[in-house]
Amino acid sequence: MKLYVLTLFFASTTILFGQTPNSLSVSQIKRLDEIATQDVPKNAPGIATGIVSNGRIVYEKVAGFADLTDSTLITKDSRFNIASNGKQFTALAILVLIDEKKIRLTDDIRKYLPTIYPKLNTKITIENLLTHTSGIRDVYDLWALQGFTWWKYTFSNKDVLRLIEKQEELNFKPSTKYLYSNTNYILLAMIVEKITGNSFVAYTNDLFKKLGMPNTSFEDDYTKIRGPIAKAYFNFDTWKNYNWIWNVYGDGNIFSTLADQIRWEQILQGQVKCDIKRQIIEKSQQLTDNSSIKNYGYGLEFSTYKGLNYTFHEGATGAWKATVIRFPSKKTSIITLTNTGKATPNTQTRQMADVVFNLKSNDTYLVTKPTKIGNFVSEEDMIGLYQTDDNFTFQFEKRDSILYLKRIGRNDVKLEREADNILHQTFDPDFKQEFKKNEKGEMTVTAYYTSHSPYTLTKHIYDWKGFNYQALNGKFINSETNVSVEIKFISDKSYEVKIGDKNSTKGLLISPTKLLVDNYVFDIDNNSTLFLSSDRIQRVKFLRVN
Repeated sequence: MKLYVLTLFFASTTILFGQTPNSLSVSQIKRLDEIATQDVPKNAPGIATGIVSNGRIVYEKVAGFADLTDSTLITKDSRFNIASNGKQFTALAILVLIDEKKIRLTDDIRKYLPTIYPKLNTKITIENLLTHTSGIRDVYDLWALQGFTWWKYTFSNKDVLRLIEKQEELNFKPSTKYLYSNTNYILLAMIVEKITGNSFVAYTNDLFKKLGMPNTSFEDDYTKIRGPIAKAYFNFDTWKNYNWIWNVYGDGNIFSTLADQIRWEQILQGQVKCDIKRQIIEKSQQLTDNSSIKNYGYGLEFSTYKGLNYTFHEGATGAWKATVIRFPSKKTSIITLTNTGKATPNTQTRQMADVVFNLKSNDTYLVTKPTKIGNFVSEEDMIGLYQTDDNFTFQFEKRDSILYLKRIGRNDVKLEREADNILHQTFDPDFKQEFKKNEKGEMTVTAYYTSHSPYTLTKHIYDWKGFNYQALNGKFINSETNVSVEIKFISDKSYEVKIGDKNSTKGLLISPTKLLVDNYVFDIDNNSTLFLSSDRIQRVKFLRVN
């Protein structure tokens, strides 16, 4: 069967965008088609994408299969899991309740969820949840710490609440920092249920009815998800579907169609009416009233793209991915939904914006090698530990007269000298390392490669004289997750580390008070306490038990 591709054109070949400087030409439309289908080969899952300007659908395309087993094609009515893009609708539910004076942004969340953080004196507000400034740890990272691969389980919001009830501490004091945490929006869904006395799914289904979005809904029972579903597929030499058995909602787990998402953009642009107050709709596209955070509001991120202010959000859960970007000054929105692990809608959608607005890249040129040779640096001066501010680490060491680069979780890399202050990987010369001193006189190394921009690490020198490497040996336990950490010294700042029921892995002591283990950083306090940090969980306390 031939791959089915639908492109919707208006009668004229030139489509004028509201407040955009240029019209959309035939060549632009052709380029949009190329971008939309770039990751949709023959007989494969695919994409649904659309552009809305001034309330009009000016571009729409679907391509690929919704179900490879029966060759069902994707249409504008195929239902995709749009994941975290659903946060904007959780926030909308909160805004409706605020308008009805049933809740306030400044309310402490424990007014509605009294079983969480009962001993914590710091106020945690509804606004903190909305803007990811609560400091509450992300449940997905907590589950990962416990050894759970979340998508293999049928966890529910009750499971989330039970885990959060065991948490005694936060990542940070509320309102002091921004750190994205899915838990925030799951708790918001629970609060909606507390206030309304209704299930969150039923309550938001009523909102979607008022919005005229009949095929959009959060899901709390995977056995009852309505079709037609664009099934999600990964590709490991062959396309492979997997069973979706997830019941957590509020942060995501929302299914929708391109048609419904286009209607939502038309509502936001003020060209389609709905049964929700206009001031609520407009408020949903703004930052919250009191937060010092200026990059996140009601389920939306705020930033600039190539000189244009825009709002956006990304959603990804398994092979389902979704992106929406909005340019308020242009009254234009671009939506992309995919069911293929090969697609990158966050990139594709912005490529489409480049075409629509004739935007040129203002990114720094991708430098792939040093621009010139610097002063000679001896191998002895190269040897040592280099770090970034976020604890990404290179360690250079010499073995049998050969220099090696060691990185956590990666194979050691054999190096050879290319120039006075430049090394490269023996079997991949494009991976280069440039050594030079910074303005503070510290030795730095800058890594170059063809697929990423250069990044620089700084050499750290610590006094290891008399250091007792064996003192860290032992077992530590975190009571909030019931996870243990067992540490055993091997040699040369290397340790064998076992976290919970996971297989033992290698840890590297990068300073007398910091141990790196895979994607975790352990801060060491007098060898009696460890504080574990990762992407969305910070300073999880482990106390020594032996």
